[in-house]
Amino acid sequence: MICLDCNRGSILAGTPTGSVVKVQGLDAYFAPAPPQESEPRSVAVVVLPDAFGLPLVNTKLIADDLAKDLACDVWVPDIFNGEELLKVDGMEIQLLIPDRPGRATWRDTLRLYLLIIPRIGILIRNRTSVVDLRVKSFIKAIREDRNYSKVGGVGYCFGGGVAARLAANPNVLESAVICHPGLISLSSVKHIKSPTSWVCAEEDSNFPRKMRLKAEAIFVERKNKGGSVLYEFVDYKGTVHGFAIRPNLASEEAKVAFEKGMEQTKSWLRKTLDI
Repeated sequence: MICLDCNRGSILAGTPTGSVVKVQGLDAYFAPAPPQESEPRSVAVVVLPDAFGLPLVNTKLIADDLAKDLACDVWVPDIFNGEELLKVDGMEIQLLIPDRPGRATWRDTLRLYLLIIPRIGILIRNRTSVVDLRVKSFIKAIREDRNYSKVGGVGYCFGGGVAARLAANPNVLESAVICHPGLISLSSVKHIKSPTSWVCAEEDSNFPRKMRLKAEAIFVERKNKGGSVLYEFVDYKGTVHGFAIRPNLASEEAKVAFEKGMEQTKSWLRKTLDI
């Protein structure tokens, strides 16, 4: 689903240094690993964007940062194939959101419905089953073309749900970082087989507190039964859905949460992908 905070946020400052390329007809942003004296790593990271898709510059800037710090190739596929669910020029840029919980009003809810209704067709054409298959095909293509031995995923909002579902198959994603996921079910959590790190907002209608606790309980139960898979859940107080991808850096609390979320992401990928 699309929630109130899905259409809110801020544009990060900066100019992407990578390039948009075609992979089996699909546009993708490519941030290459920096030049290295040793053999280049056979590891890649795929960043799965939120409802704004490839046009949102934030995702590209994050990909550049990951490529630089992890010293590996980073990709951002156009998971909606040119039909992003929300338009960047329609994003509500507000001074205090999405960095503070508890500020939604009935007017916000009305605006959300008015936003969604005209885009029903796009939502149907980009339902989860379609996008999941598109991303799986993309990952398969770059593995074969670039001879990657390991691929990790970082998903935000809609992309977080995609990452969670694809983490059911370690041959697709060897590791995943799932940031305030959208369109996720406890059933998909039960099927996860790859290591996962969860970046969780305090207030998130897509992944509410009750569901987040149940998700962690699934991993705890598996651990107690001897069928453990590596996982971690980190909560960021004072945040709402979207803080890890569209932060208002003018807010110190939001800035700190965003930076710590990035640190969590990099640390997890280094640990689980051996980079």
